[in-house]
Amino acid sequence: MPTEPDDDELELIRRSGVVLRVGRLSLSSGTGSYRVKASMQRVARALGIERHEAHVTLTEITTTSHRGRSFRTEVTEVRSIGVNTDRLAELEWLAQDVDRRGHVTVEHVDAELDRIAAKPPLYRTSVNALWAALACAAFAFLNGAGPVEILGAALGAGLGQGLRRSFLHRGYNQFGVTMLAGAVSSLAYLAFVQVLGVVGVGGRHEAGYVAAALFLVPGFPLVTGALDLAKLDFSAGVARLTYALMIFASAAFAVWGVSVLVGLTPDPPAAPALDPVTLELLRLAASFLGVLGFALMFNGSGRMALVAAAIAAVPNTLRIMAVQLGGWPPQAAASLAACFVGLLAAWVAPRLNVPRITVYVPAVTIMVPGVPAYRAVYYLAQGDTTQALGYGVTAALVVVALAIGLAIARMLTDREWGFEH
Repeated sequence: MPTEPDDDELELIRRSGVVLRVGRLSLSSGTGSYRVKASMQRVARALGIERHEAHVTLTEITTTSHRGRSFRTEVTEVRSIGVNTDRLAELEWLAQDVDRRGHVTVEHVDAELDRIAAKPPLYRTSVNALWAALACAAFAFLNGAGPVEILGAALGAGLGQGLRRSFLHRGYNQFGVTMLAGAVSSLAYLAFVQVLGVVGVGGRHEAGYVAAALFLVPGFPLVTGALDLAKLDFSAGVARLTYALMIFASAAFAVWGVSVLVGLTPDPPAAPALDPVTLELLRLAASFLGVLGFALMFNGSGRMALVAAAIAAVPNTLRIMAVQLGGWPPQAAASLAACFVGLLAAWVAPRLNVPRITVYVPAVTIMVPGVPAYRAVYYLAQGDTTQALGYGVTAALVVVALAIGLAIARMLTDREWGFEH
């Protein structure tokens, strides 16, 4: 007959369950597996668990907690994947608090987790859509768009993000929602351009419609997945990158469908004629506002968003100048810019008590080559493999370069990244 667990075993069950809950909340908020493991480890240590081991993938966590002669293995599954940097910050502050105390009770951690889990999003759907509009408008300018394209991208992105968030909060399939949001944002942009044509605003502005769907570029999973690989966590890294690729493919094929429907090609828009100084100053402002929009769209607080925008503005502007004026390969400029962002984040974030990941991921999202990647899918679907390969390789190399730059910055500033244990 099975025996009843004794008091020590029951206590280990309670403590292990709370630690697993920390991991579950962290994973569902979009952070990488290395950060999930670190948060669980700190809480486990403060709860008196002698040894804690975890295996984390994109949607699953398996943990084993040891205390004395007893151990407990648990498995949980996370089906809701998203990005919530405010929750990540709350969990980081909780981990810092229990580290500082050295010993805490299960009841204390459980109560804090109840509070964090119950905290609503910082911004309602309409405001969140506004942040997406701001980010995509800035993204459009950085990709050479003029005033009409910028306004159209803001309108399309706002409508698309509003629809996406509403449907995701109702539990609809992520990939289907992504395709719908991509189609809605592109069609809204094109409708805006058509209305301008009716009222007498001339010119061809259709080529900028890709910018309206740039809010769908999965910057967070791309960056965290690549960093997981840098930590040799292949199961989590490959799964996260596969998820990011599927999200992007869903959005890209929706944009391609709109292209075929209305007979357009995603060619680069004609850049506005500006003097060099004015152009670089506007790029600096657009980089700041774009990162600010992405950080707020990820449910970041105002302080986190401002920090991310401040550390990204100069590196991103220098990256664009290096490519367009200096003739640098895009991947080399991206890698150096990401490393610069990572070093700045390592210096600024601890001084403001802001989790580093909530700062540097939005900061490099503005550098993710969304437009070339969309064009690669378009030309692939059209059967033009030469064009598709050119755009696709460029986009892939830049994403890899961004991850390398961030990883180098972490190795230089974080002992856990510089040495294998």
